[in-house]
Amino acid sequence: MKEILIFLRKLYASSGILLYVLLLLMLAVSALEGIGIFLIIPLLSIIGAFDMDIDDIPFVASVMDKLNDSDIPLNLPVVLLIYVVLVGGQALLQRYQTILSSQIEQRYIKGLRQETHESLLKAKWEYFLGRRNSDFNQVLSTELNRVSNGISLLITLISAAAFTLIQIGFATWLSVKLTSIIILSGLLLSLVSRKFVRKSAKLGKETTKLFQNYFAGLSDHFNGIKDIKSNLLERSHIRKFAELCSHIERNYMRAARVYANSQFLYRSSSVVLIAVFVYVSLTLLHVAAEQLLLIVLIFTRLWPRFITIQSSLERIVTQLPAMQSLTLLQQESRDAQETRLIDDKEELPPLHIRESIVCEQVSYRYDKGSTRLALREIDMRIPVNRMTAIVGKSGAGKSTLVDLLMGLIQPDEGKVLIDNVELNEERLHRYRKSIGYVSQDPFLFHGTIRENLQLVMPDVTEKDIWEALRFSASDEFVRKLPQGLDTVIGDRGVRLSGGERQRIVLARAILRKPSILVLDEATSALDSENEVQIKEALDRLRGAMTIIVIAHRLSTIRHADQVIVLENGEIVQQGSYYQLSQETRGTFKKLLNYQTEANA
Repeated sequence: MKEILIFLRKLYASSGILLYVLLLLMLAVSALEGIGIFLIIPLLSIIGAFDMDIDDIPFVASVMDKLNDSDIPLNLPVVLLIYVVLVGGQALLQRYQTILSSQIEQRYIKGLRQETHESLLKAKWEYFLGRRNSDFNQVLSTELNRVSNGISLLITLISAAAFTLIQIGFATWLSVKLTSIIILSGLLLSLVSRKFVRKSAKLGKETTKLFQNYFAGLSDHFNGIKDIKSNLLERSHIRKFAELCSHIERNYMRAARVYANSQFLYRSSSVVLIAVFVYVSLTLLHVAAEQLLLIVLIFTRLWPRFITIQSSLERIVTQLPAMQSLTLLQQESRDAQETRLIDDKEELPPLHIRESIVCEQVSYRYDKGSTRLALREIDMRIPVNRMTAIVGKSGAGKSTLVDLLMGLIQPDEGKVLIDNVELNEERLHRYRKSIGYVSQDPFLFHGTIRENLQLVMPDVTEKDIWEALRFSASDEFVRKLPQGLDTVIGDRGVRLSGGERQRIVLARAILRKPSILVLDEATSALDSENEVQIKEALDRLRGAMTIIVIAHRLSTIRHADQVIVLENGEIVQQGSYYQLSQETRGTFKKLLNYQTEANA
């Protein structure tokens, strides 16, 4: 239950004084409702609706005496007007309570969304390795909605508890004995209903797990929709998805049955308890009729609040795993947070590199508890404004080395030097501002070409856009599009060819005017024509910036100033393209021969 306390503290932090105002409104609404119940029958008895001795009823007798001494005529219209004012005042306050409750809840959830999203974006790259993107999506959508529902239920629970305490206070004022019977009955039923709470908690955990699988399945299906369609795998995926949906349905139905059973227990027991209560009061305790009538009236209004409290507890416990998932995600991402954070108010200039990037005896492992190294004792130097290519078989450590060169991961041993100064977390943000990155799988969102380019520079000029497009060999095909820069390119740029997508992403990277351009196998999926265009674009950039290329196709790196060959996380060769191609027994020559045979 510590998660509930955490979220309550956050609720107070986001609401401040408004939370106190809400609590006061809850108390005022409950008090007015209690007073209305307390006075309506005595008021009706005064005007002769029925006979009732009110002299022994606390508070009522003194109020009635004052009303009788006043000039107010106690006839039916006046009595009903008093009741209307009481109930109307309660309804008005309840309206403000509902609006304020929604305002507090929505402000809190907005802050929670922003806090979670920000903590994820500020986490280190290593945090995301080995985690499914669908899990983040699931927490930020389904689990956050469940938390929102849980907060709403928590506010309802507090409101019901406030009403219950005030009504118990009125009932105790009337008769301690009878009120004690009511309280003991409620406590007894709460003990019986504990099993419903436990079942709800178990079902809540299953709900979280099922929705994790649901989001993961959706992500896999739509990311691989082309493979599914091409290989006629629709039927098997439809079957798996149908099975998952059936599990979710059964989970919800089990939760509904638990809820229905607990409600049935409370509602049926209330009827029995009222009957026993009246019998005991009249035959054993010999309670006065007027007191009994008021107690029964309070009891009939109070018991549904017991039901509300029980129902809210069950549903809050069902949402508790969502709170736990969100709390865990926030804690893990905060623990993985980069020391040097990105601050919108702090505009640091890019780090200007004058000489080189150097790795000295750098080693790195993904699993910190393992002895297996992804990179082992890397010694290399990347000169400024030159083109360096990194090649090797799949799994050789190329992408890991580039991640390290970009500062996304930090070495376990050794160090990375920028102009002979170690790259530490104080310099990391400025260093990354000097890097433009183009991945093998280009990231484009559903929008126009202009909007995708403005992602890196919102206030970029038209002239700069076309200059970046020209450098990336994109300007010609963009001009031919129906709406030019304002052409919508679809989800992940699906309306463009692979080569066009890659060149738009390259233009976006160039738009930042980086001093270091990193291409992570950016031409591996392109045809020969598009490969040539990318190569020509890189040739135009040579000498203007430091270019680091992970090359799958060795033909694209013929003009590289140096080539670094990796194998099993180690540098096995280093030199110019021509030099390495002449070493007949080297790994580079083998890779070259494999590609020559494959293209033959």
